[in-house]
Amino acid sequence: MDLSVLDKFWQLINEKLQGWLEAGIKHLPNFIVAFLLAMFFGLLAKYVGRVVRKVLHKALESEQIADLLSSIIKMLVLLTGLFIALEFLGLTGTVTSLLAGAGIIGLALGFAFQDMAENLIAGIAMGIRKPFQIGDVVEAGDVFGTVKTINLRNTLVETFFGQIEVIPNKILFRNVLTNYTVTGVRRIEVPVGISYADDPQKAAEAIEEAINACDFVIKKEQTAVFAKGFADSSINLVVWFWIDYPGDTGFMKARHTAVVEIKKALEKADILIPFPIRTLDFGAKGGEKLNTMLSETKSEETSEEKSADSQKSSSSENEK
Repeated sequence: MDLSVLDKFWQLINEKLQGWLEAGIKHLPNFIVAFLLAMFFGLLAKYVGRVVRKVLHKALESEQIADLLSSIIKMLVLLTGLFIALEFLGLTGTVTSLLAGAGIIGLALGFAFQDMAENLIAGIAMGIRKPFQIGDVVEAGDVFGTVKTINLRNTLVETFFGQIEVIPNKILFRNVLTNYTVTGVRRIEVPVGISYADDPQKAAEAIEEAINACDFVIKKEQTAVFAKGFADSSINLVVWFWIDYPGDTGFMKARHTAVVEIKKALEKADILIPFPIRTLDFGAKGGEKLNTMLSETKSEETSEEKSADSQKSSSSENEK
């Protein structure tokens, strides 16, 4: 190869290297500032993450949600520092490309893990709003029990039958959720029927006195008995009273005791809790009553017997 050609190549390479060196020396202050900014934001992110984690651990029940939120905030601080450092280096196009790429990746991940992301966001929202806490008695759909664990994507509820139900957080976030613990009280409703021959007001007074005599009943002035309606064999009443909930007595034991005391009170007041009764009445709308029909039938049978007896006696006299 000709030496002049090699010399030409070397001059081009040398010019390029000199240009890069000059550009590097020219931008050296920017590199230093960018490096210092990256270091500063790295330390700042570490400090902010530690402080936010402590605050969120006190504010939120779930440690997982607190750790996740603190990590997200820490990452945002780091990314902010990175973008500012790139701006100092004059890499505006790189920053724009990174933001666009992050948006596309986020969109793709959102579609791919839509269900998981929805549960995660719902878990974070519930961790902030705190509609329930660990140990609360909740009801959501067909699940009724005590909250045992609150995770980022699901919540574990132990039912009163001893099973653990895993509920996705999006179900708890979207649908109706009943928290029986948040108010600390619960009203119990007990239905009871009395016979049509008894006075509903007398029964209500006897039941109310018996219920208020129970130690577990609170708000005794709100204990009430109402007539609900007319049934086939009874006048239906409904008994309302309040208890502490969860409390020491418990819902099932309180209701059991109330049923026992209601029965005792009605027996003491000589008020009947009837069995199913069927009464046949043929006297409605101009018909004959059953007792009248039976009386007429009995009279006819008696007349026939008397006629038969008279015929026998007359035949006996003719034979003589």
